Amino acid sequence: MLEFTDVEKSFDKKPVLRGVSYALDAGEILVLLGPSGCGKTTLLRIIAGLETADSGELVLDGEDLGKTAVHKRGFGFVFQDYALFPHKNVYDNVAFGLRMHKWSAEKIRARVDQVLDLVGLASFDDRSIHDLSGGEQQRVALARALAPAPRLLLLDEPLGALDRALRERLMLDLRSILKDAGSVVGRPEGITAVYVTHDQAEAFAIADQVVVMNEGQIEQVGSPTELYRQPATPFVARFLGMGNIFEGEIKEISHRDAEMQRDVLGQGGIVVKTVLGDLVVPPLSASPQEGERHVSVLIRPEAGRLATPKDVENVIHGVVVDVSFRGRYQIVTVGIGDELLKLEMETAVILPDPSQPVSIVLDKKAILLLEGA
Repeated sequence: MLEFTDVEKSFDKKPVLRGVSYALDAGEILVLLGPSGCGKTTLLRIIAGLETADSGELVLDGEDLGKTAVHKRGFGFVFQDYALFPHKNVYDNVAFGLRMHKWSAEKIRARVDQVLDLVGLASFDDRSIHDLSGGEQQRVALARALAPAPRLLLLDEPLGALDRALRERLMLDLRSILKDAGSVVGRPEGITAVYVTHDQAEAFAIADQVVVMNEGQIEQVGSPTELYRQPATPFVARFLGMGNIFEGEIKEISHRDAEMQRDVLGQGGIVVKTVLGDLVVPPLSASPQEGERHVSVLIRPEAGRLATPKDVENVIHGVVVDVSFRGRYQIVTVGIGDELLKLEMETAVILPDPSQPVSIVLDKKAILLLEGA
């Protein structure tokens, strides 16, 4: 439905977007995820027509958006600051765009009722904007954007102004609202949306596909599940909160050791030398280039458990540095030489006191090789 190809943009000769390309399917919720300054909001503004790309193409259903005025694109917008009319009540805020499109009063009444019910505000017609909570105001803004059945819905950090509790609540509802909205407003293919956020939990809760951006470029594209299970680069892993990344070197295996390797690793397994010791990495996680020896190793936080005398593979020995209670689980920080390894373990696991030695076994299924340094 929407395709942008080799989009470039600079401000004051500083590149902000560098060759960004993606094809968005009809009914898909795409989340642009990345830190401040990575270019995600600039890309959204270019799609909206609020900024002009220096080069590249944007095509929607075969239409060149570069030649289409903002008000003729048929897009809906939801902003962080709600952008509601404070002197109008809920009904009039939602009806505003429909009146601009010269809908009849009867059709406006029906559509406003539909979308307010969709966002959970069915009885809020006469409410003043000043009487609403932040979450309720953002639901009104979402209803207003959905009411005209937009060709494309653009959302720029829509939950950013809410406190944590409200953000969590609306985050859980937002995906189902967007998925249900197509049938309500007459777009059977579903609402197609581009959503900008810097919050990975928000992105994972809402997206069909996530584009992770870094310094004006796309670092990785995938579903939330794909990104979590297989981050491609150290940047993506760290941005998603996975900080256990260590440099490693793939070990050469002699012919004499080949039979032992097959017994220990299975077909195609790999041994990687790291500061933590030699780690067994399953073959499916390995993606080094031909002949490449130096790699980055990601150890997921859920990888560890206390070792037993029977464990021989991926056992590391260190000292408990800290234990942080988090309710259902605890985060244990283990010191191995000059390195720190943070692991999540169930609260029921009894750990040694800080400064005491500990032996941890790492599940090889939770160890990945990453591209790049």
